[in-house]
Amino acid sequence: MSTAELATSYAALILADDGVEITADKIQTIIKAAKIEDVEPIWASLFAKALEGKDVKDLLSNVGSGGAAAAPAAAGAAAAGGAAEEAKAEEKVEEKEESDEDMGFGLFD
Repeated sequence: MSTAELATSYAALILADDGVEITADKIQTIIKAAKIEDVEPIWASLFAKALEGKDVKDLLSNVGSGGAAAAPAAAGAAAAGGAAEEAKAEEKVEEKEESDEDMGFGLFD
């Protein structure tokens, strides 16, 4: 990750931690206050647009959970059951495909 990306990320995190709206101007202000010279303004604009209307603290606390945290527990259990059945069906199909016995010859015949 480049210095520009890191500086912009940290600036956005600082704004989110303070509960301030994340805008390109505010990100640029923090970067300039930190005396980081080599950050192009496009980075601030990209980060501001990407985080617009999002709760950064919520994003950070739910890293890796995907969208499953918002789904009801019953739907999650049903999906897990369906996934387990699909996995069993795939295992059966793979077992049939991998068998060399039905071809009438082996590796060392």
